[in-house]
Amino acid sequence: MATRKPFRWHVGVFLAPALLVYSAIMILPLIGTLNLSLFNLEQGQRVFVGLRNFATLFGDPRWSDAFWNALGNNAWFFLVHMLVQNPIGILLAALLSSPRLRMAAFYRTAIFIPTILSFVVVGFVWKLILSPIWGIAPGMLDAVGLKSLFAPWLGREGTALTTLALISVWQFVGIPMMLIYAALLSIPDEVIEAAEMDGVTGWSQFWKIKLPLILPSIGIISILTFVGNFNAFDLIYVSQGALAGPNFSTDILGTFLYRTFFGFQLQLGDPHMGATIATAMFGIILMGVCIYLFTIQTRLRRYQF
Repeated sequence: MATRKPFRWHVGVFLAPALLVYSAIMILPLIGTLNLSLFNLEQGQRVFVGLRNFATLFGDPRWSDAFWNALGNNAWFFLVHMLVQNPIGILLAALLSSPRLRMAAFYRTAIFIPTILSFVVVGFVWKLILSPIWGIAPGMLDAVGLKSLFAPWLGREGTALTTLALISVWQFVGIPMMLIYAALLSIPDEVIEAAEMDGVTGWSQFWKIKLPLILPSIGIISILTFVGNFNAFDLIYVSQGALAGPNFSTDILGTFLYRTFFGFQLQLGDPHMGATIATAMFGIILMGVCIYLFTIQTRLRRYQF
């Protein structure tokens, strides 16, 4: 007769505090937001309207134009990070993991320091640097004979969003760098030694041996980049304000949500439409994460040890 395993009560005891805190600050607000998006105010009364708010958001040109503009800007903001930040992070990690590099710890620290800075500090400092009036960027470009390339990048519709995305890349490139660096260090020495015995060294070793082995870590970094950028708000708000100028060219879902929910200047706040936008953001992020988990992640498992 098989004996029943005793129920491990201590597991529940240890998990309970974390579960309560997570529920209080994540699950309950999420449920409240979803609930708020299904109601509206009509003649001062809160009325259940079902999915009517979503129909308004996607079908009414007054709302849909702003939503699709913000979504497109968000997608470009994310794409810049994927194509610039993550490859640079991988390259830096590969360089810093070389045993021949001196002062590697100093370089890692210097690159990672911007990630701990406040968004307010980063946004304000870069606005000063790039200012065409009192910024130091024109003088620095003039010193190397490239002053003709300078332009008021934050003041032009075609360059403002890309400029802010590159500023964000500068601030957060240390995160993928450190994660990839840790993944490179976790590769067993036996694998590296076998590659060296076969004559695979240097960058050839990185591309043929190390890179395939760290693909799962690159996948995790990619999904973290996706979630982080579609939740972005602080840098745009600090640098360009809630109106995300010029002419809403830097407007993303976070700033669009802020103006709608809390109101700004002459725009009155609408918590119900704000909750609708927040729910749409949650759906977009959830869809992206599910696509990653059920398609990309399953294929990357073959590279795990």
